[in-house]
Amino acid sequence: MSLHVSNSDTALRGYIELFGENTDPGKTKDLKECFDIGPEGPPTATPFFGPNQWPDAMPTFRDAIYGYHEAMKILSKQLLRGVALSLDLAPDYFDAKMQNPISIQRLLHYPPQTGRIAEGTIGIGAHTDYGNLTILAQDDVGGLQVMNRDGQWIEGTPIPGTFVINIGDLIQKLTNDLYLANLHRVVNTSGRERYSIPFFIDADYDAVFEPLESCIGPENPARYAPVTCGAHKFGRFVNSYSHLQQKVG
Repeated sequence: MSLHVSNSDTALRGYIELFGENTDPGKTKDLKECFDIGPEGPPTATPFFGPNQWPDAMPTFRDAIYGYHEAMKILSKQLLRGVALSLDLAPDYFDAKMQNPISIQRLLHYPPQTGRIAEGTIGIGAHTDYGNLTILAQDDVGGLQVMNRDGQWIEGTPIPGTFVINIGDLIQKLTNDLYLANLHRVVNTSGRERYSIPFFIDADYDAVFEPLESCIGPENPARYAPVTCGAHKFGRFVNSYSHLQQKVG
């Protein structure tokens, strides 16, 4: 708790205790704990940027976790080149929106649940991811569930040696629902501790996302007004964190 996320103000770095973040707050309390880092830098007036909090008693932790963050940043930009090509855009389309992108490296722990599981308390409530893409490494415990287009929860069964890639809200807005940010949640009934490592790549705080002209037509008018990456993401975080609600309120 000495590294609690509230210490970092709106940079949102550090430890989040059980039930400290609730992603579907009207319905679910999240039975999870997290540790978040992002790009190293001095404090700024812009949310999501600032220094990380590192545990003094674990001298090798910083190099390992920050090294993973930097590797995921490289991979995410490569994946976004593929997304751009799939939309008949130039492969470097996203580069202009990602000069200093928001990114979060999260370490997650889900305690197991037993007995009758009510939706009011599960590992993480149903939500979409907020930014461009998520690169998720998960262990072999299972528990990730994704809602399919028929409205059914299906298991995101771990496959050794692979990542799960989630499309986020910004890509959905950019493509005017051609690509969907799927609802997903975690329910850990395995009887074992579950660990996962999601990396979230977004865009510059002031980068604007709105439907591409190529994704708009008479049968599919624009569904979204322009929004900046930072405003959208911070709004979602305010809904999830009580200390941000107190600050904003």
